[in-house]
Amino acid sequence: MKRVLVLGATGGTGSAIVQELLNKHLQVVVFGRSLKKLKQRWPSASDWRVGDVFDYQSIVAAGKDCGTIFQCAAIPYHLTASQQLPLGKSVMQAAQILKSRVVFIDGIYAYGAALGRPVRETDALKPVSKKGAIKRDLAELIFSQQYRDVAVALMRLPDYYGPTARKSSYLGMTLIGIAKHQPTIFIGQQSVEREFVYLPDAAKMIVQLADKVSAYHQAWNIPGQKITGRELVRLAKQTAGSRAPVMSLTKPLLWLCGWFDADIREIVEMYYLTKWPVFLDGEKFRETIGPVVATPFSVGIAQTIEALRNSRY
Repeated sequence: MKRVLVLGATGGTGSAIVQELLNKHLQVVVFGRSLKKLKQRWPSASDWRVGDVFDYQSIVAAGKDCGTIFQCAAIPYHLTASQQLPLGKSVMQAAQILKSRVVFIDGIYAYGAALGRPVRETDALKPVSKKGAIKRDLAELIFSQQYRDVAVALMRLPDYYGPTARKSSYLGMTLIGIAKHQPTIFIGQQSVEREFVYLPDAAKMIVQLADKVSAYHQAWNIPGQKITGRELVRLAKQTAGSRAPVMSLTKPLLWLCGWFDADIREIVEMYYLTKWPVFLDGEKFRETIGPVVATPFSVGIAQTIEALRNSRY
């Protein structure tokens, strides 16, 4: 990789990817909806391009001379069903015209329910939710015969946290509230052990894979680490010096809060993942690249709280 295009470059995942690419001294073209925001966030980028990710022609115009496209543009949670496939088609159509490779960042919903063991990339996709079915359809789309000439790698991340994570992420509201010493919420029961990946770690692993020609035309798990909500909250409050309460938001409370927040309303159907979590198998990554990048939670959470407290993002 020499010159790359990052879609959604000011979002949570996109920001982590851009930073890692810049760390590798690559030429990075950042793409978003606001030129002012792009230049403020990424003054050292090679170029700043404004456009609409649903308009493949604007991606084509931005991606000239870019050998790889990183698709990090996020869709509002409550618009997943209506916008996910149109976005996928736009990106793939642009890549087809540009003859560029594509790294598509996604989540774990397509896997469905927990299997009693970590899920592998070879496991059948058996979604048990509306969003999971959309994510399965997205995978089928990007690997379809229609786009067989596009080298695409699908990277699946578990829930994540990090300095660039937004309120829309599962831990976003929790860590932002703790950093500000405000009462806040944790989605799910804090006693359950779940998997979270630190975004800078995920970005390192994604970029390592993206640089390998053999990594394309297939899906990859980007694994995180396990921790209970209780321990995660303890570490965050300890770093922030906060004593403000953190309330567990269980399914009945999600239903109630959903009357006032469209994104929270959409979390209800995914609540099963907070009770019976899906964990990712990382053996394929280890065999291809090496050890999984795993910053200790004590370090990652401290860096996240510090960044949020200082309003760096």
